[in-house]
Amino acid sequence: MLLDAHDSHLLLLDYQLRLLPSIHEGPLVLANAQRLAHLARLFAVPVLLTEENPAGLGATVPELEALVRQAGGKTFAKMSFSAVAAGLVECLRPSTPAKTAPQGNSRSLPKHLQKPAPAQTPRNSVVMAGCEAHICLMQTALELLDDEFEVWVVTDACGSRTERNRDAAFDRLAAAGAELLSTEMVAFEWLRTADHPALAEVLALVK
Repeated sequence: MLLDAHDSHLLLLDYQLRLLPSIHEGPLVLANAQRLAHLARLFAVPVLLTEENPAGLGATVPELEALVRQAGGKTFAKMSFSAVAAGLVECLRPSTPAKTAPQGNSRSLPKHLQKPAPAQTPRNSVVMAGCEAHICLMQTALELLDDEFEVWVVTDACGSRTERNRDAAFDRLAAAGAELLSTEMVAFEWLRTADHPALAEVLALVK
């Protein structure tokens, strides 16, 4: 099974100013998160960014927050370790408001009111990365799996304070059914072909 950009969301968790300095390989983790945000913009993948207890851990690193904003992404704060408990599923699967039947002679109505617009196909794949891998990222991923999302964890954009905690999270997530992949794997699976118009930008990002 390959990752499909048209079925994907990107979820970036808790890349915050007071947390990242203590993360193992923090600069590399952040650089790959920034690459993912760039890729989301290139492939029109919706982006969500979370901040855990921002009063305590600070805001998102500004460079990443700016990239998410450029990609049209949204940021929401949370206090629960799992973003699902903070309303994540409602962001990923927004409810469609009930349509009111048009009144009067249908022939007199504008064309866009004569037939209901087709429903947008929901995206069911969540490509996710964040800190700390064994706490907020793992708890969110496990609950998304329970909610029947396909979960793809970008390992080289995830971090914990210790390598052991990070790797324990990956082991548990793989056993639970999450797909583990790298930033370059995301890039080339969203790209799919060498004649894609975004190829040159993708190559510049990953090299």
